[in-house]
Amino acid sequence: MENRLYHRTQKPVSLLGYGTMRMPLASEDNADIDYTEGKKLIDYAYRHGVTYFDTAYMYHSGKSENFIGEALSAYPRDSFYLADKMPGWMTADGGAAKAKEIFEDQLAKCKVDYFDFYLCHALGSQDDFEKLYLNGGVLAYLDSEKAAGRIRNLGFSFHGSVEFFEYLMKQRKWDFCQIQLNYMDWDNQNAKELYRLSEEYGVQLIIMEPVRGGSLVRLCDEAVDILKHAEPNRSIASWAIRFAASLPNVLCVLSGMSTLEQVEDNCATMTDFVPLSDTQKAILAEAVSAYNRSGTIPCTACRYCFECPKQIMIPEIFAVYNTAASENRLPVSMGITEAEAEARKKAFLAAYDAIPEERQAHHCIRCNKCTEHCPQSIKIPDRLAEIVSLVNRIR
Repeated sequence: MENRLYHRTQKPVSLLGYGTMRMPLASEDNADIDYTEGKKLIDYAYRHGVTYFDTAYMYHSGKSENFIGEALSAYPRDSFYLADKMPGWMTADGGAAKAKEIFEDQLAKCKVDYFDFYLCHALGSQDDFEKLYLNGGVLAYLDSEKAAGRIRNLGFSFHGSVEFFEYLMKQRKWDFCQIQLNYMDWDNQNAKELYRLSEEYGVQLIIMEPVRGGSLVRLCDEAVDILKHAEPNRSIASWAIRFAASLPNVLCVLSGMSTLEQVEDNCATMTDFVPLSDTQKAILAEAVSAYNRSGTIPCTACRYCFECPKQIMIPEIFAVYNTAASENRLPVSMGITEAEAEARKKAFLAAYDAIPEERQAHHCIRCNKCTEHCPQSIKIPDRLAEIVSLVNRIR
């Protein structure tokens, strides 16, 4: 397993990290993690050199921390790094006191006495940061825990503008930070500018969503053909993992692995790691152009839209649309026969109608609670309305 030196301690950290937002499930309930299968994945990763594990208070409806605490308890505490996060939005009414309550709960659930890496979770706007973390006293509280040794390194995860990112860089000397970075967002969401600023301010990066919630594995047919023609024996996912890992200021690349096949592939990619060449980067750029033409919705299925009062299954709805779009099977495609159009309509409606009616897109009341929390800044009610229009048009 490839390792990178963490500048602050000069100690090695595995270049591949394990994100625990998408563990295997024992049922359709997102909180029902399959402990037996999940532990097999964690054990394989650990035995193959993964030392960085990432969780959060909200993952798997609050159960991710319990799982990873149980799974990692089999190994010596000083043999791995554990990262957790403070959900600032949950401290709005309690400030530092609420933050302390959450932090103590996290330590207990994770069965540890300290966190190696701790993050202000999903920072998205200067107003919220100042209100919750500065004026609300949460950042001062986290600093006190760092002074006490229960937080070894303090940083933040980020879902905001370039301007806000630079504001945070100027606020203080952070130990590290975590950003979404992949070859699709490098230009599409200006991740390259966030990366440039991280280098300028000397803050090492943890990378999240290197495969964009799996969407960079499920590329359109044209993009897949481009990558497979270039390197037939490499997985599609390995291109995305290598892109992020090839950047020198990246300390660790997180992957939310939910199957043994994914763990094996990612561990193999990061063993005897070889950065992307200029030729390979050009091939990726060609694949990105093909994918952008498919018109998919940039949802990563992170489920931060969980506050929907109508419990609309937003990620599942977007997945139905994206699968059809990426495979060039949307029923509105031009230049196809009437029989093919009818077949596509039936396939699309069958996939859409597999979603319970009471949780389908037409129940959206445009409250925008989902939009407020979407890390991708998707105008979710508008995109749901487009899908409703498509469904009504082809029924």
